[in-house]
Amino acid sequence: MSCRIRFHEGTLLLDGDDAVIKTLGDLVIFDQRVNAWRAAACRYETIMRKLYAAKHIPDDQARAYTLFEHPLLSSFQPMPHQKAALTAWLSSKCRGIVAMPTGSGKTFFAFLAIAAVKRSTLIVVPTIDLLQQWASLVERNFGCKAGMLGGGCSDIQEITVSTYDSAVLKMPSIGNRFGLIVFDECHHLPGEVNRLSASLCLAPYRLGISATPDTGETFGVMKDLIGELVYHAGIRDLKDSVLSPYRTVRVKLGLTPEERAEYKVNHDQYVSFLRANAISFQSEHGWQDFLLACIRRPNGRDVYRAYLKQRAIARCGSAKLREVWRIIRANPDARIIVFTADNDTAYRLGETLCLPVLTHKTKAAERKDFLDCFRSGLYPVLITSKVLNEGVDVPEANIGIVVSGSGCTREHVQRLGRILRRAEGKEAVLYELVSEGTSEMNVSERRRKDDAYTAHGGYSC
Repeated sequence: MSCRIRFHEGTLLLDGDDAVIKTLGDLVIFDQRVNAWRAAACRYETIMRKLYAAKHIPDDQARAYTLFEHPLLSSFQPMPHQKAALTAWLSSKCRGIVAMPTGSGKTFFAFLAIAAVKRSTLIVVPTIDLLQQWASLVERNFGCKAGMLGGGCSDIQEITVSTYDSAVLKMPSIGNRFGLIVFDECHHLPGEVNRLSASLCLAPYRLGISATPDTGETFGVMKDLIGELVYHAGIRDLKDSVLSPYRTVRVKLGLTPEERAEYKVNHDQYVSFLRANAISFQSEHGWQDFLLACIRRPNGRDVYRAYLKQRAIARCGSAKLREVWRIIRANPDARIIVFTADNDTAYRLGETLCLPVLTHKTKAAERKDFLDCFRSGLYPVLITSKVLNEGVDVPEANIGIVVSGSGCTREHVQRLGRILRRAEGKEAVLYELVSEGTSEMNVSERRRKDDAYTAHGGYSC
């Protein structure tokens, strides 16, 4: 025996032949408290490969994961992009990130990966809705009970679904029980807390899936904890074949004279304050600098109220209300999701148009009822702030109306993805309503930078 490896509260402990262990370099450090070498649990795969390559066979007491031998029961045949993604992932030693648009079969692809690896698996998801959705699909596709961690559940099975929060809390005790860990919506992983769900787990096989993976500054975290981006298919790549054909329509709307005057007064006050205090939102800490200045300056509270007021006018002017109603009236047979940036706008639309509103404040039972009614057609329209941006499966939706949103490209692509699941004869349309002559014009330009919007199918009116 060259050395012994044990799992200990989200880390690995190595003891035995120090000369052998030292060949692992900076993967390990000596911990005098326990008189052993310690490594991050996520380095398990790298450590084992190095030891075996050097013909140092360790006494592996760390792994507690098992073979998973339930066959995939679905009769669904993998589509070409799913086959290509699986081949790429398997070729990368079953580690890496796969990017596919919403509606293109990310969940089924994950099941293909589980069936290929045949190891006990932990699936980590960002919300309770997705926890329940994944657990139900696991049971249907593998014919076995799915474990659940989160939402009041604490049950571990061969395939277990967990929220990110619960995975972080439980990982010090269960981090050696899974050979494969799947991160759904893996762009959530780089958060300072969420990343612990990966670093405290020794699973040698890792899969990240997302419609909108972050390839910016935080990609290094995902690459380190999951692997490289091994496959990427965008909306344009799968349009008309896997996804529904679609159009994007940007509708520029003017403010009323009264709204215009009120917007100008508040916007000018807000912008003057930024200039006077040399605050730029192009800098990394621009928003933080603005909030601190509002707290410290004598007129700060008034300026902050002015900022909120001009933003509210741009987000939900009276012309937007009329346009939403016009689109609904013009599409009586459609299933429509109306997206807003905040709860206030969503509730205003709901009260004005007498339509159901779904926000993060909506209780779980009521949320399920709303979604069931939408899927059945009893509610042809749903208004939401951000809770339907990702994850929740609403394949019946064929029209999206973006009343307001952030400048984030990911959010805009996710909203488009909500309406793209293919159906016979379906053409999806995403309307983006923008208040002309306001800061929303710049926000709109920023969030439309994805190639899903820069090619055919998109126009302004």
